[in-house]
Amino acid sequence: MAKILIVDDSRTSRKILKEILEGGGHEIVGEASNGEEGVILYKEREPDVVTMDITMPNMNGLEALMCIKKEDGDSKVIMITAAGQKEKMVQSIKEGADDFITKPFDADQILSAIRRVLKSE
Repeated sequence: MAKILIVDDSRTSRKILKEILEGGGHEIVGEASNGEEGVILYKEREPDVVTMDITMPNMNGLEALMCIKKEDGDSKVIMITAAGQKEKMVQSIKEGADDFITKPFDADQILSAIRRVLKSE
C-alpha cells in the first residue's frame, strides 16, 4: 500500500483516480487542483507517489514536477496527460518523471504504473 497525492485540475479525474487507487488498497493523502497546491501538499504530506496532470492552471504539471524533483530527488511522480501530447510526455521524462499515463486511463493502467514506480525504489 502506498500513500498517494493526486494533482489534477479536473475534479472528475481526481474522483476517478481516488476510487481506482483506494480500490487497489492505496491511501490518498491529499488532492490538489493545480501544480502550486501539489508542491505545497507534497512537502506537507510526504507521499510515496504523486499522480500529476500536465495541463493545469497557475503552475502546470511539468513545473510542479521540476519543483518536487528539486526538493526531493527520490520522489516518485507519474505524469498523466491527454492523448496527443507526446512532446510534453518526452519533456516530463527528461525532467525526471518516473512513468506516464495517457487519458482516458483505466484501473489496470493506473495500478500497474503505481506498482512499477514502487518497485524501482
